Amino acid sequence: MLLRGGELDGARVLGPRTVAYMTRNHLPGGADLEESGRRVFSETSNSGTGFGLGFAVVQDAVKQKDLGSDGEYSWGGAAGTAFWVDPAEELTVTFLSQCIPSSVVPIFGHLRQLVYQALVN
Repeated sequence: MLLRGGELDGARVLGPRTVAYMTRNHLPGGADLEESGRRVFSETSNSGTGFGLGFAVVQDAVKQKDLGSDGEYSWGGAAGTAFWVDPAEELTVTFLSQCIPSSVVPIFGHLRQLVYQALVN
């Protein structure tokens, strides 16, 4: 539904402008999470990543130092769960695990690498 701009199986759940607004960086002055907060649970860098309305939002994938695309949005949970949507690649990933803290098995970065390396088109 998020990847399709608010539409799921032909039904409109959210308006496309609402999804676009939610997935824009809302941090003051266009700051990223690295500048604005502390790294507490994150397994990956917060450089180049802003925050929208419910999502971390990649503003600069190069600055993030991770495979991905500008405009990608995501969120993760304390037990190692995560999802991300990459509109540029038309990609949605959901990953569920139960490791508390998630840093015990830091798999998220490896998962991202494997997913993006598998893309051929």
